Amino acid sequence: MDESCKVHAVGRSGPSNPMRVGFGGALAAVCEAGRIAMQSAQISPGEISAVCAGLAGAGQPESERKMKRLLSEEFPEKYLRVCTDLDLTLEATGDGPAVVLIAGTGSAAVGRGLSGQIARVGGHGPLLGDEGSAYDIGRRAATAAFREFDRGNADSPLAKKILHELGVANWEAFHLRVYSVPDEVFPRVFPVIANAADEGDSSARVLLQDAASQLADLVDDLVERLQLKSQAFLLVKSGGMLGRCAYFDQLIDERLRRVAPRAKFEGSAIPPAEAAARLALRLLPDLTEEGK
Repeated sequence: MDESCKVHAVGRSGPSNPMRVGFGGALAAVCEAGRIAMQSAQISPGEISAVCAGLAGAGQPESERKMKRLLSEEFPEKYLRVCTDLDLTLEATGDGPAVVLIAGTGSAAVGRGLSGQIARVGGHGPLLGDEGSAYDIGRRAATAAFREFDRGNADSPLAKKILHELGVANWEAFHLRVYSVPDEVFPRVFPVIANAADEGDSSARVLLQDAASQLADLVDDLVERLQLKSQAFLLVKSGGMLGRCAYFDQLIDERLRRVAPRAKFEGSAIPPAEAAARLALRLLPDLTEEGK
């Protein structure tokens, strides 16, 4: 992005959550995306003035500091900012009161109140939160399947679909995969549950009903904190769980309308990556004057 906010190129790469892929993996992903964008725009690294990285897993101060230090080695003498993916999604909503619900591998909600105050609920990772997320749904589905397996019933149609999706022959092999790479296993179970729910599977629907309620609770808590209960505000849903299952999409909308009846459902005004570039521009001293 140039100083006039015109986007010249976009780069894409792999996962960049340092809590899931490590700081080295996150740094490599960010740098690869930047390299692709610079090559597409036909500019050199020396022409870059500011960099903003919005990463899941960068919410803790220590993670932010470590990621910023690593980026400073890759982008020396540049203005740098590290924030979370939630910050980017909220920035992408524009001005005014807004709440963003993230429903993906993890879950969280972030919002901006009438006076511009920012608050966040959830987003604490799979060990301490992520309720209603794809990871959580996958874990709960696997737990239920193992209970059936322990009872001598390992042949339910839903259980077979889970094993097929993961390419494992039996629940013993599934068990090994879970303890080896849980971040790869549990989120991949969600599409199986989503498809089964659309086909009328009752157990899959119960899982999604619980997830929709948990996600709506995040929004409810945030709306209360921001004192938006009686106010009109923008409500944005984002994440890989959305648009995958008609049954779940209807559920989450119903639950959200109950907790936020005055909210206006819309998408983000700009992509999160573009929001990151705009945040980077704000770091530049010559663009921080009023009106620029």
